[in-house]
Amino acid sequence: MSSWRAYLLRIGEKGHEYGANADAKEHIEACAGVLRRELDHSEGDILDFLIQCAEQLPHKISLYGTVIGLLNLENEDFVKKVVEKTLTNLQDALNSGTCSKIRILMRFLTVMMCNKIIHPGSLVTIFETLLSSSAMTADEDKGNPLWQAQADFYMTCILSSLPWGGAELFEQVPDDIDRIMVGVEAYLSIRTHSSDVGLSFFEDQETDDSITEKDFVEDLWQRIQALASNGWKLESIQRPHLSFEAQLVDAKSHELGPISCPEQPAPPSTLSVIASGRQKFDAELKYPQRIRRLNIFPSSKHEDIQPIDRFIVEEYLLDVLLFLNGCRKECASYMAGLPVPFRYEYLMAETIFSQLLLLPHPPFKPIYYTLVIMDLCKALPGAFPAVVAGAVRTLFDKIAYLDTECRTRLILWFSHHLSNFQFVWPWEEWSYVLDQPRWAPQRVFVQEVLEREVRLSYWDKVKQSIENAPGLEELLPPRGGSNFKYGPEDDKEKTDQHLLSLELSSMVKGRKTIREIIVWIEESVFPIHGFETTLTIVAQTLLDIGSKSFTHLITVLERYGQVIAKLCPDLDKQVLLLDEVGTYWRNNSQMTAITIDRMMGYRLVSNIAIVRWVFSSANIEEFHISDRPWEVLRNAVSKTFNRISDLRKEISSLKRSVTVAEETTSKANSDLAAAESKLTLVDGEPVLGENPARMKRLKSYADKAKEEEVSLRDSLEAKTALLARALDENEALFTSLYENFQKVLTDRLPDASSGITLRELKTSRPGSMAVDLEEESTMDVDNENGKPSSGNGVNESNSYNVGESEQWCLCTLGYVKALTRQYASEIWPHLEKLEAEILTEDAHPLFRRAVYSGLLLPIA
Repeated sequence: MSSWRAYLLRIGEKGHEYGANADAKEHIEACAGVLRRELDHSEGDILDFLIQCAEQLPHKISLYGTVIGLLNLENEDFVKKVVEKTLTNLQDALNSGTCSKIRILMRFLTVMMCNKIIHPGSLVTIFETLLSSSAMTADEDKGNPLWQAQADFYMTCILSSLPWGGAELFEQVPDDIDRIMVGVEAYLSIRTHSSDVGLSFFEDQETDDSITEKDFVEDLWQRIQALASNGWKLESIQRPHLSFEAQLVDAKSHELGPISCPEQPAPPSTLSVIASGRQKFDAELKYPQRIRRLNIFPSSKHEDIQPIDRFIVEEYLLDVLLFLNGCRKECASYMAGLPVPFRYEYLMAETIFSQLLLLPHPPFKPIYYTLVIMDLCKALPGAFPAVVAGAVRTLFDKIAYLDTECRTRLILWFSHHLSNFQFVWPWEEWSYVLDQPRWAPQRVFVQEVLEREVRLSYWDKVKQSIENAPGLEELLPPRGGSNFKYGPEDDKEKTDQHLLSLELSSMVKGRKTIREIIVWIEESVFPIHGFETTLTIVAQTLLDIGSKSFTHLITVLERYGQVIAKLCPDLDKQVLLLDEVGTYWRNNSQMTAITIDRMMGYRLVSNIAIVRWVFSSANIEEFHISDRPWEVLRNAVSKTFNRISDLRKEISSLKRSVTVAEETTSKANSDLAAAESKLTLVDGEPVLGENPARMKRLKSYADKAKEEEVSLRDSLEAKTALLARALDENEALFTSLYENFQKVLTDRLPDASSGITLRELKTSRPGSMAVDLEEESTMDVDNENGKPSSGNGVNESNSYNVGESEQWCLCTLGYVKALTRQYASEIWPHLEKLEAEILTEDAHPLFRRAVYSGLLLPIA
């Protein structure tokens, strides 16, 4: 790495470039000096890299701003190019809707204003442009309020920039910034309050809390007002330009050119609930809210942090998570060493968990947050592990109210986290779950965590980890492996079915062809024993041959999948096949899920057959006590969705390739035509066309280009047909899924005429849960070991008094909402059909409520 690159990249850090000195002023002077020397022969590279650093290391943006400010004293032309390129990047980001870039570049411009690089009036003009666009969007007559998400995002960009330069703006252009503040207040008065219904971490949709509480923009505005009232004093932002104020005052300030905001789509021509909801959904998908705060710890843990400082630290943490997602150790290092003068371990834990559990999707795969938490525990061994333990305990206390999707993610994260720390956890603290009914959420949580741990290790190791709470062995998954119906049993006489299984096994091991095995089945098994027995023999035997390892399973399905396909060509028979898989692997949820997933991958079973199997009577009884059926269902829906996503990406790539091929063909034909039209002399006589060798070569190029274009068009046509088929399958899948959900819920939910609400369903019990959803966590965490302090009032009782049928309904409704929310973009195109056929007025209100909540629609 070039020396000047290292200086830019490592500014503000202790390292080789700056030595052990951590003084920001000296770092800035050293970096500016190095850049000055390199500008003559690396100006373009420095310009690009400097802006890239500001965009991707935004917690250092104050340092970069001052470096540019010092360069502006001697090289105004270079700094002018920095300003122009930054503005160009901002306009490009606005046009493409790249939220993170817009937000960071707005901050960068504000910092440059503080360093006398940009005239304050120019920055105010940028603010006014965004403010005007937001106000226009919120205007029902002239704009499109369905795109309020975009307007709110622009408003957030303005407000989040003010902590970085509000003091300078109020000092230099007080009237202008007052006008901006009045404009913000006017916008907030006409916008619609944003509700978190459908996206909140905890399930309580019957209260009016979401209406009375401030939403994200309102909350940020309140924090900015408090900051302004406090004279713009805060601790979380470095202000290195103050050390160079005497020098920077003589610098020339540059003017910013105008920017423009993209226009929103026109409102739907027919203002139906579906059309409006779809457009609002698209807007929120493009301009998502960056964070939804998860208040795990009591406010006393943050009492030393002012509200605006909390917001700034959250911004720092989210920026580091975003821009350093490819280097987890570097990410953890930056997160642990933010340039703030106060401790923020509790806030850091809350921010990471809020991203891990963010609905509908976390910004990155959950494994990323697992690794970051693990690295932070190792980087801060004296502080962070106890904080994480405290967070787990608080979430466990509230697990009954945690959103279904969040609960699943928490289980997967916690089991993986423990596997990286020798499975050490004080399980005796949770041994009381054994006294709860088997459907109690805390008991199910412990059971599922232990099951996932066994997948990541082995049964004896996990059993050893709970030796301080030996009773929890009851919640471990069965130790046994497969359940082969025709295994060797010395005390039982072998039946004809045993002998047929042995014969089939020897045929497979003898590498008999698929045709030979099918003929044997048709002649020796099916006529005598009938279909069900034949299926049992074939399925159990092949599964047993493939049970030794994942590779064995894949090999068997690849070689003899056609035998299964021949036996089970329709849905009913495929459901029976899945029954056999479930029976064979009844002691191993992981292998059940893997086997069914692979069978779907080889198209031996359809996704609709899987849905029907999941909703069979035996599996329905497990909905509230096990993740086993839900894991199979999630995999089936996910695989269907991934097929569609992959086809869309391939079609998009092919369309680009076809465009390039068309241009290549056109150019080749033009070259050929030009060559053919030329006159050349052959034996002293004029002849039309260039020399034959060149003509032959050009003709060959043109033919090959045309062939390539035709080939790509054929591929595009084939992929388009596959996508149309996949979309039809997707529609059938969700129709089947909601039909089954409606049927089982209608059978078990209280009669709709009773008017029961979700809250009443949760509280229709003689006792009450220890943790009420509406109460903020009052748990206190000991700084030494993260254990709950006594007398906190959270666990007054460890009982769970919700009845089994009520818990079944709550769990199933939770999955309706979770699956709808996760695949909302694929469900929207079919919503009219679903409303006409399934979500009718006759459907149970709680079922409809769960679906609409998942789609973020007003509850119908």
